Amino acid sequence: MLDLPLLLEQLLVILAAAWCAGRVVRVMGQPRVIGEMAAGIALGPSLFGAIAPQLSGSLFPASGLAPLATISQLGVLLFMFVVGLRLDLTALRQRAQAAVLVSHASIVAPFLLGTVLAAWLYPALAGQNATGEVVSLLPFALFMGAAMSVTAFPVLARILAERKLLGTRMGAVAIASAAVDDVTAWCMLAGVVAVARHGDGLRSFAVALLSVSLFAALLIVGARRVLHAFDASRLARRDRQMSAANYTAGDTTEVDVVVESVGAEVIGIAILFALACALVTEKIGVHAVFGAFLAGAIMPRESGLAHALAERMEAVVSTVFLPVFFAFSGLRTEIGLLSSPALWGICAVVLTAAIVGKFGGATTAARMVGMSWRDAIGVGILMNTRGLMELVVLNVGLELGVISKTMFAIMVVMALVTTVMTSPLLALVLRGQREVQPVPAPT
Repeated sequence: MLDLPLLLEQLLVILAAAWCAGRVVRVMGQPRVIGEMAAGIALGPSLFGAIAPQLSGSLFPASGLAPLATISQLGVLLFMFVVGLRLDLTALRQRAQAAVLVSHASIVAPFLLGTVLAAWLYPALAGQNATGEVVSLLPFALFMGAAMSVTAFPVLARILAERKLLGTRMGAVAIASAAVDDVTAWCMLAGVVAVARHGDGLRSFAVALLSVSLFAALLIVGARRVLHAFDASRLARRDRQMSAANYTAGDTTEVDVVVESVGAEVIGIAILFALACALVTEKIGVHAVFGAFLAGAIMPRESGLAHALAERMEAVVSTVFLPVFFAFSGLRTEIGLLSSPALWGICAVVLTAAIVGKFGGATTAARMVGMSWRDAIGVGILMNTRGLMELVVLNVGLELGVISKTMFAIMVVMALVTTVMTSPLLALVLRGQREVQPVPAPT
């Protein structure tokens, strides 16, 4: 039975902590999401539970976490839908060659390092599946490789916007590469989930991936046509409204009518579509987040529908749902599990491998496509940002039992450090650069 007063208390504490922490880190020159992630971890056993165990136990009892878990999962699905909506397909087409090379180099290098490390970490840090058996090496190794390869596209985009770098070659290549990275990483994760859920059997794995590939093709070929027809109908209604508005009120702007045309009905249909896609991929045996991401990625962009939906949804998702996800992740993160120098040594090795693989791969590839050392290093720093996307991946791995709680804590530390280091390192690289050069028009 739902304990509504307890849930409201939890939400008040979580949202207040996230807001305060976000304000503090903004003053320090960090993206707000860093503070929200830190606040979520601080509310868990790593800090709040250690300082005030009784108060923590009464506010976040094990028996009262189910509603938070539900809100957290819904938040992740909506967030992945918004990530799909924000996917810049135009930038991908304009900078396809550079983006594909940089993105794949920044995925292959950390993936290989992650799988090599997995062979060493497996005996002590592998997880247990639903039946209590230790997961086999294959899904553990694949998951470690995929988790090392993630880039936080939303955090990267926010940093570029704040520093006015979206109009530079560095920014254009980084944002396009991160978009390719998103698509590739989530396809990789889909394969990892299929292996983890269906065992090592090649047949089950192939069936799951074939099914999700067919579903993706159906969405791209069939659903896109339906969505475009729906969007055309919406635009026709908008044009009629604009004509009426211009006739009755000369001060009504086109922007007002466009915003009105993406109202509650359109948002409701879009969310229903995203949840339906998430349900299908979950039933197939690939995680629901993949379906939500696909739903956002195929939304019509020509008329601005995808952008408008993202603008209308992002505020609620980022200020309400994501802090709950961070807090729920924090309640599952026990930094205290890293209780020996050996485990902190493992954490340092994992962190080093993650940075070397991601930063090294992206920087080398950026130089190969003709970028200057400064811009190439900047791209490498940006691609090393993991942030929220990493937490989404890690929670999937923990839910499937692929990684242990100790490995989860190690990877959370890695996600935080690689995200926190982005802004100061980027500022150091850009020091003395007074003028922002625009990107040449693609030929």
